[in-house]
Amino acid sequence: MNDKTTQRSVTLRALLDDDLPILFEQQRDPVGVQMAAFTAKDPDDWPAYLAHMAKVRADPTITNRVILVEGKVAGSIAVHSWFGEPEITYWIGRDFWGNGVATAAVRLFLAEVTTRPLYGRAAADNAGSIRVLEKCGFV
Repeated sequence: MNDKTTQRSVTLRALLDDDLPILFEQQRDPVGVQMAAFTAKDPDDWPAYLAHMAKVRADPTITNRVILVEGKVAGSIAVHSWFGEPEITYWIGRDFWGNGVATAAVRLFLAEVTTRPLYGRAAADNAGSIRVLEKCGFV
């Protein structure tokens, strides 16, 4: 972990209803949307987001956690098999970029989710996310 992260407490916990508006706003960020490999058809569609999250939360094959930094919602992390193989996915709110939060969250998540092999992918131009995956052992 880098020095910035060691000074800030990164934890994971179960997703709560109160997290949804915060995560929705984070996932509406146009810069984040541009960097992400996969986003909602319409990131501003609150009803579609709620319907998607209801499906995610009801699916026993999906492990979904909220990423907290010093108790504040910083993003989310999950594993799903929508494309046939177990895949890790994460979203970090832009206010938390560049501080090692994603790397710390992925490491914590990998200790909790022991499914292997586990795949990860990032948009080719998302150097930060590619680096997170590399630091966490994805090749």
